[in-house]
Amino acid sequence: MKNNHFKFVMIAALVLVSTGVFAQAQLAIGIKGGPNFAKLDGTDAAGTYKSRTGWHGGAFALFKFSKIGIQPEVLFSQQGSKIKVNQNDLEQNYSYVNVPIIVKLYTVAGINLQVGPQFGFVTKAERDEVDVNGIKTTQDVKDRLKGSDVSLALGAGWDLPFGLTLDARYNLGLSKIDDNDPAAQDVKNQVWQVSLGYKLIKLGK
Repeated sequence: MKNNHFKFVMIAALVLVSTGVFAQAQLAIGIKGGPNFAKLDGTDAAGTYKSRTGWHGGAFALFKFSKIGIQPEVLFSQQGSKIKVNQNDLEQNYSYVNVPIIVKLYTVAGINLQVGPQFGFVTKAERDEVDVNGIKTTQDVKDRLKGSDVSLALGAGWDLPFGLTLDARYNLGLSKIDDNDPAAQDVKNQVWQVSLGYKLIKLGK
C-alpha cells in the first residue's frame, strides 16, 4: 500500500509540474519569407564563385518557455551561386526544402539570439554551361548533387508587436554538396537570409 501511495504521489507531482510548465508556455504557428544572398564556398577549377540573390518562404512553429524558444521550420529556399568562367557570368541555381530546428534565447523586448542545425533536401538543380562555340545552355544537374545537405544556422531575431517577427540568419554549410565534379572541391552552401514573419495562431502567454 505504501508503494502504491508513493507512486500515486509521484505521478500527481509530475502531472502538476508538467501542467505548470505548459501553462507558462507559448505556442505559435506562422509563416515567414524573404530574400536569400547565397554563395557556394569552396574552389572550382573552372572559375570563381560570386553571390546570387534568391528567396525563401515557408512555415514555422514556436514553442516558447520563458526565455527559451524552440522553433522548427519548413522552408523552400533558392540557393546556389554565380560563377565567372572566362569572362562569362554563369548561374548555378539550386533549390532546397530546408528544415531548420532553431533554439532561440530571448533577451529583452522580444529580441533573441538563434542557433541550430538545418537539414536540406535538394529539389532542383540547374547550371549554366558554355560550349566551345561560346553558346550558353542550361543543364539539369540534380543527379550530380548530393540529395541532402547539413548546415549550422546562426542569427538573431525580434518578435515585434501584433504577431510580426524579423530574423537575420547565416546558414553555414557543413557538408559538401557535390561529390561527382572533380573540378569543384569541398563546395558547400553559404546563405544569408533576412525574413519577415507573421504568427497566424498564438496560444498561451
